[in-house]
Amino acid sequence: MWISVLGPLQVRSGEGATVNVGGPRPRSLLALLALNAGRVVSTEQLIDGLYGQEPPDGAVNALQSQVSRLRRGLRAAGVAVPIEMHPAGYRLAADPEQVDVHRFARLVREGRRSLEADEHTHAAALLREAVGLWQGPALADVVDAPFAAVQTIRLAEQRVAAVEDLAEAELALGRHAALVAELQEAVGEHPLRERLRGQLMRALSGAGRQAEALAVFEDARQLLVEELGADPSAELAEVHLAVLRGEVRPGQG
Repeated sequence: MWISVLGPLQVRSGEGATVNVGGPRPRSLLALLALNAGRVVSTEQLIDGLYGQEPPDGAVNALQSQVSRLRRGLRAAGVAVPIEMHPAGYRLAADPEQVDVHRFARLVREGRRSLEADEHTHAAALLREAVGLWQGPALADVVDAPFAAVQTIRLAEQRVAAVEDLAEAELALGRHAALVAELQEAVGEHPLRERLRGQLMRALSGAGRQAEALAVFEDARQLLVEELGADPSAELAEVHLAVLRGEVRPGQG
């Protein structure tokens, strides 16, 4: 079994078949349980996550009904997704490695440890696998559930940080030219992210495209003034100076 929440919610059987989970509320319930796979989620947290500020009368019974619907739907599809009832709430009794968000978190932790140890090849492999788990914005098809807004912001931040760490490992391996398009896309999605800007400048400069690297800095400088009323950070300014001096060369991080 495999559960994905880094994109639209998906459940796949052990044979790889995609399972129809049901309507919006059972899907939201499974997503919330999957985010906490292996841990008990309290009844209060589940009710708040599914219904927000306007829970129905008899909210506990309504929650029990949704759990029953979800269990029936999964059983009908022939998928064993154990949802256990506990005195305090419910628990998705699954190995966190069967849920993409937890595997992503583990890979990122291990990748960062390797990056800090200057094990760049291993770090790049781990972080590339982590980033590759994403199939779109997190919780894309349950985004209207009350619990989803905070989670999507949190997970999006974790994703872009992983992309930055991956770029750092790849730059250290001298893969400047290969990174340019990927970093241009990331900067387009996060134009105020100065670490990404600096990495794009380094990739361009290392690929022999110094003028474009300097243009990235100028665009960042103007945008930061317009949007935040701030100058580029000291770190980004240092990258700018290194590009001006021609200190970033192919094969160097």
